Amino acid sequence: MTEFIPDPLAAALYLVIAMSTAGLVHVAWLRSRVAKGFSAPLDRGLTLRGRRLLGDNKMLRGFVAMPPAAALSFVLWGAIWGRLPLATDLWPLTTSQFALLGFACGIAFMLAELPNSFVKRQLDIVPGHAASSAPLRALFFIVDRCDSVLGVLILTSLLLPLPALTWLWVLLLGPCMHAMFSILLHRVGVKARAL
Repeated sequence: MTEFIPDPLAAALYLVIAMSTAGLVHVAWLRSRVAKGFSAPLDRGLTLRGRRLLGDNKMLRGFVAMPPAAALSFVLWGAIWGRLPLATDLWPLTTSQFALLGFACGIAFMLAELPNSFVKRQLDIVPGHAASSAPLRALFFIVDRCDSVLGVLILTSLLLPLPALTWLWVLLLGPCMHAMFSILLHRVGVKARAL
């Protein structure tokens, strides 16, 4: 889209704030009655080696909300970013380019969680529950916080110049935000476990 290289911290903050804003919309959507109509599991009950591919927790409803929410959030934050005190320049994108970037990041965020779910099902870890062994619990605790963050970083890097320091900042900030959303989803009754 552009060769402009943004300030690493500014790009990281923009991505984390924009995706967090979309996450708030996503939480509200998951609590809505309309979302319940999109509760069909993505794997449609298919199995491999007698185990579900993804399980009942991975549903269409997440994909219905997160990409458009991220598109709107990226446009919103792209429009107001330059007006913020001490804000440094981001990529010089048009409104429609910010929308496309956000939509793509919303899809990447959701898709990046699927391999983790697949591996857990193949290891007989029940959806919404922790692994029984301490090493697997520790591993999946980290992966659960980082998978969708990495999806957004990889997608953004494919489309725009993204400094290495931005990766570092997002990998520090993003999982913390992801954990807070897990706690929020647990508190509003969408997730069985907080962390």
